[in-house]
Amino acid sequence: MPEYQIVGNDFQYLIANLQEGEKIYAEGGHLIYKDSSVKLNARLKGGLLRAIARELTGGTFFLLEVEGPGSVAFSSFFPGKVVRIDLNGEKILAEHTSFLMCESSVEYSATLSRLSAGLFGGEGIFLAEFYGNGAVFLHGEGDVQEIDLQEGQAVEIEASHLLAMDSSVNYTVTRVGGLKTMLFGDEGLFFVKAIGPGRIWIRSASRFQFVASILKNLPRSS
Repeated sequence: MPEYQIVGNDFQYLIANLQEGEKIYAEGGHLIYKDSSVKLNARLKGGLLRAIARELTGGTFFLLEVEGPGSVAFSSFFPGKVVRIDLNGEKILAEHTSFLMCESSVEYSATLSRLSAGLFGGEGIFLAEFYGNGAVFLHGEGDVQEIDLQEGQAVEIEASHLLAMDSSVNYTVTRVGGLKTMLFGDEGLFFVKAIGPGRIWIRSASRFQFVASILKNLPRSS
């Protein structure tokens, strides 16, 4: 089995150490470096339909197939934490830009999310979907907290701060406040109510809000 190392504090990255013939799959834009012995190929992992579904999430049509022996490293474009999630037949749903890498035994596709969450939570109409047996590595902006919800336990999360959740978690999306809140509120417009059982992962920073705040403060031409 591949061995992994998560390096860093506030701007973490992932190193995968592969033996001869071991393969992992990643988003190509996140590659930092690799040993010269590591082979790279573009692959339609899971077939054409799953590739189309991935592209609808904002991911890539082709995944990067990485084959050992050797070491390879991946990072995200924002400060934050690398999160390892081990699947044992379960399925998780994740924010579509969070994917870094998965083992070859994990399937990667997409599923239709709540339309309002997609349009107003900043996360796209589709969610990335991972299932099977093996490790998935995601990246969350800021710090990441895992909460294990018990049966019927509920928590409400500002939509752009939800990183991932087990498929067993039921969720609804609601608007918070009235028109004034929608126009002038700083706490976001939509909340995701997640109801257990199952795990959820929450990121302390929002990529959507971070980018929006930068755009809002850019100088405008007169």
